[in-house]
Amino acid sequence: MRGKLLPLAGLYLVQGMPYGLQSGLLPVLLRAGGLSLTRVGLAKVLYTPWLLKLAWAPLVDAQGSDVALDALAVQLLEPAELGPGNTVQVVAYKLGAALAGGALLALQPTLSWPQLFLLLAATYWLAAALAWAAPALRRLPQPAPSKQRPHTAHLLRDVLAVPGTLWTAGFVLTYKLGEQGASSLFPLLLLDHGVSAPELGLWNGVGAVVCSIAGSSLGGTLLAKHWELLPLLKSVLRIRFGGLACQTALVFHLDTLGASMGPGTILRGSALLSLCLQHFLGGLVTTVTFTGMMRCSQLAPRALQATHYSLLATLELLGKLLLGALAGGLADGLGPHPCFFLLLVLSALPVMYLGLAPSTFL
Repeated sequence: MRGKLLPLAGLYLVQGMPYGLQSGLLPVLLRAGGLSLTRVGLAKVLYTPWLLKLAWAPLVDAQGSDVALDALAVQLLEPAELGPGNTVQVVAYKLGAALAGGALLALQPTLSWPQLFLLLAATYWLAAALAWAAPALRRLPQPAPSKQRPHTAHLLRDVLAVPGTLWTAGFVLTYKLGEQGASSLFPLLLLDHGVSAPELGLWNGVGAVVCSIAGSSLGGTLLAKHWELLPLLKSVLRIRFGGLACQTALVFHLDTLGASMGPGTILRGSALLSLCLQHFLGGLVTTVTFTGMMRCSQLAPRALQATHYSLLATLELLGKLLLGALAGGLADGLGPHPCFFLLLVLSALPVMYLGLAPSTFL
């Protein structure tokens, strides 16, 4: 199994780098430059290429030339390897995001931009070399190229007919709504209250991602020990709700008379700790959810697996972007307090939705 996980880790690491640049680095630089929360949120439109992933997935299936990483993972991993495999996927992706987002933000006062991007380019070359030399990727059977492309309507019908697809699509579209909105907005509020951009890069980039990796690793360990997926997910979502409630209380306290975010204060430590806690729980939830997504995609015929998983992955990203992009506008229009209360309510919806889960997701 190690021969499969190591090249996947390298590829997922570099896949996470562009996401880290746009989610960790860009919003802080834009806000530090004086842009409103609404305009910072509109920068999420740069995620559009990720949403187009579904458009080329049928070409991957039809041609049988597998260059799509998620489809490669679905076909490469055995059912018993999904827990460790998704742990590697989430952990490596977040490491790449931390390197390109938090680490660049922390190093930006020290190194020049050409030096920083040369570092990223070298990482891409190393990952490519690792994948090229991996025996497990060379042994992967390639399906025969399809001579006839299926009609789009028929393709969508076949994908949606896979057991559990509709429910899983609904869950991945909504399970991150409250968490993603809070994680996009809360660091910007801390910046407004005196936390410096390099410090945010350290805590919300490197520190928070380390916690997220720890959560992802715990999720993979629990799944490997044969914990049932659905009860585990219910428990973690409830704990995440409690953590977001604490973060909401901190937002209310930030604006109270006499509240101080100075170095060494309890409020500053609590705020930074809440960032790490939410990323820890978010990593755990993500690993368990992606395991369920892959489990559902493996029920599809092999010729549809790339398209099926791309549909789920696109909806998962769309759900994260939806509130991430709107959170700034809601905070500017309603104020941070009502906005965070709304995000708290939204984070309770996935817990209720799990009551409708099909056996496919177990």
